[in-house]
Amino acid sequence: MKFFDEVTISVTAGKGGDGCISFLREKYISKGGPNGGNGGNGGNIYLLTDNNLNTLNKFNLKKNYLAENGFAGKKNQCTGKKGKDLILTIPIGTRIIDFKKNIILADLNKNNQKFLIVKGGKHGLGNINFKNSINRSPYQNTKGELGETKILKLELILIADIGMLGLPNTGKSTFVKIISKAKTKIGNYPFTTIKPILGVVKNNIGNSFLIADIPGIIKDATLGKGLGLNFLKHLERCNLLLHLVDISNINTEIINIINNIYIINSELKKFNQNLFLKEQWLIFNKIDLLKNRKKINIYIKKILIKFKYIKKYYLISSKNKIGIKELCYNIFKYMKKKYNK
Repeated sequence: MKFFDEVTISVTAGKGGDGCISFLREKYISKGGPNGGNGGNGGNIYLLTDNNLNTLNKFNLKKNYLAENGFAGKKNQCTGKKGKDLILTIPIGTRIIDFKKNIILADLNKNNQKFLIVKGGKHGLGNINFKNSINRSPYQNTKGELGETKILKLELILIADIGMLGLPNTGKSTFVKIISKAKTKIGNYPFTTIKPILGVVKNNIGNSFLIADIPGIIKDATLGKGLGLNFLKHLERCNLLLHLVDISNINTEIINIINNIYIINSELKKFNQNLFLKEQWLIFNKIDLLKNRKKINIYIKKILIKFKYIKKYYLISSKNKIGIKELCYNIFKYMKKKYNK
């Protein structure tokens, strides 16, 4: 199933019910007064976050949403029934944008957040409201008002503590699958990951962090190439970025590795300066494939001198689980420090 993280929908609240024109008609009362009741208010439309949802797919199937209209007032001063409210459930991390005005109306990033998006129309008044000393038999009422209507752009930005970066086939999916219970697709061809994947990583004392894997980024992603750029926004809420780098051929291709790191950061900077400025750790993966590890530290220093803004790096093998425990331990340590500030 295709992953939808942006949709445009129309929402219209219910119309208020009309007021009633009615007069008292009872035996022995020849000229009864007005007794027409008020209408009911139109139904509202709310957006409600639900942590069981992680896509906006259902809104791609249905685009128009209407709340129930209020019911008209009745005789004997009976008020019309209020129109039923409509509640639309959305994933946590959904940003609500007024499509016409291009302004953010809400950014809902907690579970069970409820937001009134369009208000139902006000009820009409029955003729009982227009009786006075001059006009004792008013043949007058008001119509219910129309409910609000808006065209909305819903934009899902996943909420994760840690975000993954890297070229295709650097081992991001394998890494996320090993450290979490995420169901990731793994293969030896580009763009194995074709939609964002979330995984929960837990330690033995009950702490956890949420990690997001997105499709690999390639050169000129900002010009529309590849898949990763479409999903970079899902890293905006992350505190830390892990940049996985394949160093299996570092002995012969160190220049290519440096260029690959530069490509990712260049595309990141073009996409969003704030995203580029987030803390980033270099994770050198596939060390199990190195034929000669004697000069590895020399090579790593040559790489780091080119990226002085990156302060930490780790050597790992996702496949053979080398260095994974140390890395996860330091991520938990980083997260604890971050949240205790």
